[in-house]
Amino acid sequence: MQQAGKHVSILAILSLMLIALTLLNISLGSVNIPFNDIFSSFMNAEVSKETYRYIILDYRLPKAFTAIIAGSGLAISGLLMQTMFRNPLAGPYVLGLSSGASLGVAIVIMGATLIGGSFVALALSKWTLVIASSLGSLMVLFAVVLASVRLRDTMAILIVGLMFASLTGAVVSILSYFSPAAQLQQYIFWSFGSLGDLSWEEVGILTIFWFLGISLAIFCIKNLNSLLLGEAYARSLGVNIRRNRMLIILATSLLAGSITAFCGPIAFIGLAVPHLIRQVLPVNNHLILMPAVILGGAILMLICDIVSQLPGMEFTLPINAITSIIGAPVVIWLLIRKQKFLF
Repeated sequence: MQQAGKHVSILAILSLMLIALTLLNISLGSVNIPFNDIFSSFMNAEVSKETYRYIILDYRLPKAFTAIIAGSGLAISGLLMQTMFRNPLAGPYVLGLSSGASLGVAIVIMGATLIGGSFVALALSKWTLVIASSLGSLMVLFAVVLASVRLRDTMAILIVGLMFASLTGAVVSILSYFSPAAQLQQYIFWSFGSLGDLSWEEVGILTIFWFLGISLAIFCIKNLNSLLLGEAYARSLGVNIRRNRMLIILATSLLAGSITAFCGPIAFIGLAVPHLIRQVLPVNNHLILMPAVILGGAILMLICDIVSQLPGMEFTLPINAITSIIGAPVVIWLLIRKQKFLF
């Protein structure tokens, strides 16, 4: 009972941190907005400058929601992959989804010059890149799913995912080699990742995919706990390993694929957050881990977004670079601090 109370307290603290960081994220940027104007904008009350209302409601609030969705979705994807493969270094993109998305975007952007004309303008539109990224992830997903049907060994699926990532990465390299500088630059900008380019409509679509992915993950909680003790033990409890594997892959694909499609590839959040949460909550029960990881992923992404904005300055650093700068030392520290992970 005392342990359960401790878990609830930690989840409550993480929730309060999420609320505080969301308000801080909305207030900071190239223009510092007072907190009272933020609340006035939410209540449709009078603000000191009308431009503040526009900045908050049409730019910063969608960006904060995007950070919460992206951070929590990638963190849950990482948790699912680490549990399924029983590998502490598995992440949401271990199945090659990010590489597939990158290939789709690379084909559209860099292939536009081969066709020329009005197709170049179409290729650089937001929705074209989203669709191309989604189709690229979907292509790799189908390939991994087909391989998983034929393979009995879960670790073999991990190797297949890495091979697909290597293959698609090689194709992207070839396209990059033959592409003009302008198209190559456009592709590089996409690969930096971005949280601030989404409209409310796009945030709504991303939220639908997030909800579907999280729902599937919650449905798998009992089986995930069984998998921690190995597939043989899970089978002895009546777990359908193949069906459970498909559900986990589908949940990860919905979350990581949609986030990559709308925000670009974002590194290390999915890898680092589950380990950070296990330092705070040293438990293996996914019923407790999942809400904590959702909150932790959202918190870390908001922190990275605040850092990337360089508050008070006009520059914004690439979110992918900031997550790597923060995430890489965390993983190194975890490897040094603990010789074995909680599995």
